[in-house]
Amino acid sequence: MSEFEKYQQICREAGWTGAALLVLIVFWIVAGFGLAGVEGEIFGLPLWAVTSSIGVWFFAIVLVKLLTVFVFRDMDLEDGKGAGRDE
Repeated sequence: MSEFEKYQQICREAGWTGAALLVLIVFWIVAGFGLAGVEGEIFGLPLWAVTSSIGVWFFAIVLVKLLTVFVFRDMDLEDGKGAGRDE
């Protein structure tokens, strides 16, 4: 993989990670503030409290799994010419 291809992959991973963060923030707002008027409880807690804390946590896990499967690639970041390497 060339240096330019590595750079493109790193930019792609950073962009998708930023997009996932924005989606997570929107989900947190909708799950917390959007459900504030809904009557209902889970384990004695209001629905909005559960969805905006535990629900966001599970949603983040799903987003990270999607990123690792579809976006991230395992690549060597060393160019092989670094000082201090014994070859």
